[in-house]
Amino acid sequence: MEKPAVQCVDEAATKVQSSPAARSNNNGGWISFPFIIGSMAGLSLAAAGWNNNLIVYLIQEFNMNSVSAAKVYNMANGCSTIFPILGAVVADSFLGCFSVIWISSFISLLGALLLTFTAAIDTLRPQRCGYGWGECRNASTSQLTFLYAALALAYLGNGGTRFTIGSMGANQFQKPKHQAIFFNWYTFALHTSNVIGSTVLLYIEDNVSWVLGFAICVAFNILGLTIFLSGQRLYRHIETQHESPFVSLAQVVVAAIRKKSFSLGGEDYYHGTKSQDSATRTDFPKPSKFFRFLNRAALVTEGDKKQDGLIAEPWKLCTVQQVEDLKILIKLFPLWTTGLFLYTPLVIQASLAILQALKMDRSFGSHFKIPAGSVVVFTLISTCITITFTDRVLFPLLNRCIRSSLTPLRRVGIGHLLTVVSMALSALVESKRIKIVKSHHQNNVVAPMSVFWLAPQLAITGIGLAFHSPGYAGFYYQEFPSSLKSTSTAVVAVFVGAAFYLGNGVMDLVQSVTGWLPENIDNGRLDNVFWVVCVLGAANSVYYLVCASLYKYKNVDQEVNDSIDKIDSN
Repeated sequence: MEKPAVQCVDEAATKVQSSPAARSNNNGGWISFPFIIGSMAGLSLAAAGWNNNLIVYLIQEFNMNSVSAAKVYNMANGCSTIFPILGAVVADSFLGCFSVIWISSFISLLGALLLTFTAAIDTLRPQRCGYGWGECRNASTSQLTFLYAALALAYLGNGGTRFTIGSMGANQFQKPKHQAIFFNWYTFALHTSNVIGSTVLLYIEDNVSWVLGFAICVAFNILGLTIFLSGQRLYRHIETQHESPFVSLAQVVVAAIRKKSFSLGGEDYYHGTKSQDSATRTDFPKPSKFFRFLNRAALVTEGDKKQDGLIAEPWKLCTVQQVEDLKILIKLFPLWTTGLFLYTPLVIQASLAILQALKMDRSFGSHFKIPAGSVVVFTLISTCITITFTDRVLFPLLNRCIRSSLTPLRRVGIGHLLTVVSMALSALVESKRIKIVKSHHQNNVVAPMSVFWLAPQLAITGIGLAFHSPGYAGFYYQEFPSSLKSTSTAVVAVFVGAAFYLGNGVMDLVQSVTGWLPENIDNGRLDNVFWVVCVLGAANSVYYLVCASLYKYKNVDQEVNDSIDKIDSN
């Protein structure tokens, strides 16, 4: 891959700022690290507490039937995958990461507080069924309006912080290897918070009090926001100036189309420098040959520049850097699609694992039964343990023994392979469960098979997540144009959300053309579903290997050094 064009500093440039405390220490990133991770943990735990038990809350407290509650939950979670992109766009284009994070945290706090009010104030919800009121009463329009307003604020705020805080955390570090370490612990904090939210907080809400459970969520939200604001003086801030980078990308497309009649050769290209600089410099790189027709956007023609050498019309002439930034995104798109098809099997496995758990023995000791929805904990715990092991043992060992480390793409590749193994094991375990059900001639009855049989496959999924989740986040952060760093981590949310809907579509398709997914899975062939997903995952892994082998990393070290110089000069 040709070296990217040199970034020119003009009126649309990105400004890197840091506090005196951060500049005075070469390890400023590690000083601010506890504040970033601590705030991330607090905010994520708060969100896990009210989100993971939302279906149960809607059924028990708002008298919704299970289908309606599931639709509300699915719609809310689907929309929440869009909000990170909105937060990233605002961060990259207008406010910067810091402002987006604290404002979003405050919005999620308001949402969690309003949700607590619905549990604490009787008039904000209908009377519960079975208390002498005859038929169950549906929630009134005003009650649903208040509820949906609370959920909208909670999900909007959570979406604005969840991935934007990842970008800001990576901004604190100067070297890609330190950024990779950060994304490890970012993922660890995210999954650890979900473990606690899926166990402790769910138990409190189900067995003690919804009010207490939601109040604890509010407290953790306040704690996360407080921790984040406490580290303000230690953060390196990247603030945007004047125009959105997304407008800049659109200008490249428009300018290239407007100049489609011009031929390309050894002509003059615009680099964003003034005329006197252009006259003395001869080392300007030409645009790369990839998607060559876009180079017309930077082609200087008559009337494109003013007398001082600046652009006369931005929608007709762009810098070489703008063109190369758009080309980077185009090159990344095939790899982005591999993430979409990687997470689709995971979505299917997670939903079907709950159905399996409902048909298995969930006893843990003589007095406790594991909630079916808590089987996800097997994956979360496995992810946390693996991240700790790889960060503290595996990666340092590789550096010492072979003087090498796993690149982001290699980490993602390992995650792909482990996901395929997990799907195959899921099929084998389900085949065994069906045989036990048939041998006992049971129908719609819990099979004498422990739910812990699901643990190995879900644990392997967690190990895979520990590799590909921080791998994808680190890769996009590393490869995205410098003006789109917040968006880089948010694109992960997009393919996770898209995979959620695609997974549901695959399951609907299987239901319509086969008999493998009936209402009672004991009468179906869930193992065949897993084998289909396994084959799809294997095909996607081959596709990924092709895309990864053809992809060439951009010159990250140069970009990092440029950022350091900017930081030191402020």
